[in-house]
Amino acid sequence: MVASLIGGTLVRRLGAIRVSQWGLLLCALGLLLCALPWVPAVAAGALLIGCGYGPITPASSHLLARTTPAHRMSLVFSVKQTGVPAGGMLAGALVPGMALALGWQGALLAVAALCVACVALAQPLRAPLDADRQPGLGLALGALVAPIRMVFGHRPLMVLAAVSALFSAVQVSTTAYMVTYLNESLGMTLLAAGVALSVSQLAGVIGRIAWGAVADRILSPRNTLIVLALLMMAGSVLTALLQASWSTALIWAIVALLGASAIGWNGVYLATVARQAPPGQAGTATGGTLLFTFMGVMAGSPAFGALAGASGSYRVAFAALVVPAALALALLVWRALQVRREAANAAK
Repeated sequence: MVASLIGGTLVRRLGAIRVSQWGLLLCALGLLLCALPWVPAVAAGALLIGCGYGPITPASSHLLARTTPAHRMSLVFSVKQTGVPAGGMLAGALVPGMALALGWQGALLAVAALCVACVALAQPLRAPLDADRQPGLGLALGALVAPIRMVFGHRPLMVLAAVSALFSAVQVSTTAYMVTYLNESLGMTLLAAGVALSVSQLAGVIGRIAWGAVADRILSPRNTLIVLALLMMAGSVLTALLQASWSTALIWAIVALLGASAIGWNGVYLATVARQAPPGQAGTATGGTLLFTFMGVMAGSPAFGALAGASGSYRVAFAALVVPAALALALLVWRALQVRREAANAAK
């Protein structure tokens, strides 16, 4: 969260590619520390991985906002965001095999080596894509405050930040508890439940691209986010109603609906943030809104688990995901009505 706040300033000073390279190197170093069988080393490694992960999205948003035509921004941002679930699927496919062949420490070292290889592959892109960097830009304490001030100073960004916190709470709860719910409440085997989770993840990958195209060509980005909130509500309720007697195809269709919406919203959201940001400030605006996104990640899963524990039912917790999705819907509709009123007043 802290690293994402300073990401925008770092991008303007060092360039988006260089910040991404440093992020990968920090992740690689963090993985090396996590390979040491000593709890303080693992904690330090986790801290470094977080520091490396934080600025990557502000860096990519800055770069894409500068190089992407406005009429294709949602699609391009959405394609970029498929790297998150696709990377998770790739890790799930390769890392267990690496652990069996190389040991768990060897698997961490192999992933660290891949990070370093990506740093080298990105180097030829650095000069042309980081041509807008400002080497003399200072790194004062204000770099932490500026993104937050920007978000609170622009109502559209504030609404998007709040929506992202609510959406991310639904997303992290879905991915964290889907397998446990299907296994314990429906009696599915862990393998079958894992396949169902993969179906929802795949739907999220496809959804990110599809929703980006919809936002650019059919609906406006805000209306697309409204549709996604409605689909999250429907998917949450249907997931809570799943029965063991239902066909596998129907169960897959329902978890795919939830995945396509709860996992598929990020690209449209980030493109909208970039559009609303002041010129040249997409990285800073993204870093500021990501603070709230990560808050949703941090709060969503524990809240879901607490509700499931208190009620004794994962069904109740999945049904309750309607609440954050409905709050996000209310914010988006309120902002749409406000924009309409502002346009009507300006036309008078």
